[in-house]
Amino acid sequence: MQILWLDALAIGVGATAVMDVWAVALKRFWCIPSLNLAMVGRWLGHLPRGTLTHANIAQAAPVRDEAILGWTAHYVIGVLFAAVLLALAGQEWVQGPTFAPALLAGLVSVAAPFCILQPGMGAGLAASKTPHPTAARLRSLMAHTAFGIGLYLAALLWSTVR
Repeated sequence: MQILWLDALAIGVGATAVMDVWAVALKRFWCIPSLNLAMVGRWLGHLPRGTLTHANIAQAAPVRDEAILGWTAHYVIGVLFAAVLLALAGQEWVQGPTFAPALLAGLVSVAAPFCILQPGMGAGLAASKTPHPTAARLRSLMAHTAFGIGLYLAALLWSTVR
């Protein structure tokens, strides 16, 4: 099990970094903003206080170190998604990664923001309460597709160095 977590750490961090590079490219070249991870930290910071959902997370009281909390959670979640992929695909996949399982994992992972994060932050199920829900859904889908591609690329790189 230890090697699974080392593999998941390397692949999950790499995939999440690819997702972040995609977000930077969208912002720089097309002026498309990405998720403010400090707001994720704010949402997470309110969970121990018993608040699961907010009308608008931006209007909720700030949480100490919310940006650090949000960024840390972002990468931890990426590692957890990688661990699920590795648990389902097996060690053979780490030794010889293929594209389809990684892309599928990325696409399936979009259920987390659609069903948990967006409703919790006040955006509604699958961003249904946002001004442009279709655009928000497509941005989430693109981000998680980038994550799936990142799972594959990180696994390829990891398979050569492990």
